[in-house]
Amino acid sequence: MLPPTVSLIQHDLHATARPACVMVFNASDPSGAAGLAADITTIASVGAHALPIITGAYARDTAEIFDFFPLGEEAITEQARATLEDIPVQVIKVGFAGSPENLSAVAGIASDYADVPLVAYMPDLSWWDEVQIDLYLDAYKELILPQATVLVGNHSTLWRWLLPDWSTARSPGARDIARAAQELGVSYVLVTGLALPDQFIDNVLASPQAVLASEKFERFEAVFSGAGDTLSAALAALLASGSDLSEAFSEALSYLDRCLDGGFRPGMGHVVPDRLFWAQPDADPDAESAPDPTIPDIKIPPHDTQH
Repeated sequence: MLPPTVSLIQHDLHATARPACVMVFNASDPSGAAGLAADITTIASVGAHALPIITGAYARDTAEIFDFFPLGEEAITEQARATLEDIPVQVIKVGFAGSPENLSAVAGIASDYADVPLVAYMPDLSWWDEVQIDLYLDAYKELILPQATVLVGNHSTLWRWLLPDWSTARSPGARDIARAAQELGVSYVLVTGLALPDQFIDNVLASPQAVLASEKFERFEAVFSGAGDTLSAALAALLASGSDLSEAFSEALSYLDRCLDGGFRPGMGHVVPDRLFWAQPDADPDAESAPDPTIPDIKIPPHDTQH
């Protein structure tokens, strides 16, 4: 028989509501700007629990991607299957899988959980080899989009990919992109970065039939890394937590706007969204930070190992 204190602890744990779980397929980003680093921090910040499945690793800094090293499809499948046998998942998010073979592995897993909504995010792939881009996008169309509930991406990225033969003087709107996506099986699109006059941009949630919601924001002067992963991860976490699509769209964009407003530059490259902006202390320029005399000043020695 367990001691009373242990029984009480277990009872309290079971009585506590569990956060919703989001399984994320994405690449490791050593700069912390995008990829799984963005997904995990965002999902936790929004109040859900991330189940990160690593698809490979970037060699990159905050300014650019130099290379990518994909994992094999078996490694991806084994990661996901082991987790799914243990933990119920409310939403699946697909970021950068790294190869057509990996997309096939992700699609196979998602098809076994057809009742779970899938948020697909298509990042900018212009850093990659052109042949690899074409193979990857073709596989994404065939394997991921037929299962996608929402496709998230920048206007120019989705335009070039889904409407390559667009020839009219007017640039395609969100509904035009939604129509092209629906032909591939997608229910809704979230299109970001549509240009508006006076340095504003529009972000639109659309189906082929209608614009369901839109949010206009003033354009930031800075260049950000990881904004798309942040938005799509927030959307996935909010959907997993029970928000309807329109509500999740609005809250995810509001969250992203706060992240960008508090963005910081950790290195010499682009600005990184502050996904934990709410945890930062309020800045008070008039406050003087005097050291507490009761706290000892402990010096950290340098790493002076001799070889």
